[in-house]
Amino acid sequence: MTSTPSYTLGLIGCGHMGSAMLDGWLAKNIAKHIYVLDPTPKKIKNDTVSTFESLYDFSPCINDLDCLVIAVKPQIITDLSAQVASLVPHNLPVLSIAAGYTLENFHRHFHDKQPIIRCMPNTPGAIGKGITGALHTHLLTKAHQSMVGDLLSALGDVVWVDDEDLMDSITAVSGSGPAYVFFLIEALAAAAKSSGLPKDVAEKLARQTVIGAAALAENKPDTDAATLRRNVTSPGGTTEAALNVLMDGKFQDILTKAVKAAAARGKQLSK
Repeated sequence: MTSTPSYTLGLIGCGHMGSAMLDGWLAKNIAKHIYVLDPTPKKIKNDTVSTFESLYDFSPCINDLDCLVIAVKPQIITDLSAQVASLVPHNLPVLSIAAGYTLENFHRHFHDKQPIIRCMPNTPGAIGKGITGALHTHLLTKAHQSMVGDLLSALGDVVWVDDEDLMDSITAVSGSGPAYVFFLIEALAAAAKSSGLPKDVAEKLARQTVIGAAALAENKPDTDAATLRRNVTSPGGTTEAALNVLMDGKFQDILTKAVKAAAARGKQLSK
């Protein structure tokens, strides 16, 4: 990753994911300047960032960009692409996080030689703890690839794939995944309260248990999750009793069904 600001970026969309990416780039000091377009931009106290509420005001900045990042909801990406495509130089890399919006979809509006990168980061990228699944066309130069690698690495780990069909599964696992973990914290806290613990104690226990377990997994990258689970599980003990309920309750089946539902929705959004 570059050690000094190197890139001039355009960011269209500054919702939860766009803000997470912006925060990650600012934390890593990755950009000389970032131009943000959002109809209701949040006030950002940083000299590196300029915000705009309309495409008309934002458009003069496009010719100065090293990369244009599109971080809007899939439901509006088609209309936005139609509006933006004619303004974008044909050699400008366009990085999209829109779930389900394929390279073919993009090239219906953008130039057929436009270097397009599809990626799916997640919100922990705001603190450099994210992971991004990414796919790019053969149209990217080595310089483009290096820049995109810097931008995505600033958010955390990066996994590149060659098969675009895998992007829906990546979205379902890691893109949506933080929500599953937050729901686990909610559910564990609710279970703790149902066992008689005070609300504040239950919520602190649940939250820190998940944080600690994730940190331990991060600290032991060569130890698989099944081994870490077994290390907590004494034969005939309390953990085994709880896991018997989870496993008999088809927890794995439910999670698999949830991931497949998210991936299927991604495919629907591409149509």
